[in-house]
Amino acid sequence: MGGTELVNRTEIRVRFNEVDSMKVVWHGHYLKYFEDGREAFGEQYGLSYMDFYSNRIFVPLVKVEMDFKRSLKWGERAIVETRFVDSLAAKLILAYTIYNKDTNEVIATGKSVQVFLDLNNELLLSMPEFYLEWRKKWIK
Repeated sequence: MGGTELVNRTEIRVRFNEVDSMKVVWHGHYLKYFEDGREAFGEQYGLSYMDFYSNRIFVPLVKVEMDFKRSLKWGERAIVETRFVDSLAAKLILAYTIYNKDTNEVIATGKSVQVFLDLNNELLLSMPEFYLEWRKKWIK
C-alpha cells in the first residue's frame, strides 16, 4: 500500500437549523458534515460522485462509523478533515476527524465505506479501471 497521504480540510459553520433548543448540533448532522468533507475531498482529488458516474460507476455507502467526543454549538466553525484510507479491496474508504476550528478540540471521528456498482447495480468485486487509474496518479 502507498505512502502518500491524501487529505482534505474543509471548513463548516454550524447553522441555526442544525441545532436543538440548547444550541447544540443534533447528532445526525455530523454525518452531513462527513459528507461535506467527502465532497470536498472528491473535488480536490478528482474523485467526485460525477467522476464515478461519468465512468459508469456508482459508489453507494455501505458502512459508516462515528464516535462523538464533544459537541458543536450554533455559530461555531469546524474543520472536517477527510483522509483516504488505502485498501486493496474493491472499496472506497475514507476516515474523518471534525475539529473545533477555534479550540482545535476533536469533536467527532469516523469512517465511511463505499463499494463499486456498475450501472446495472451489480457489485464489482475488483476495482474499476477508472479507480485503478486514479490510484496510479495519487497513490505513490
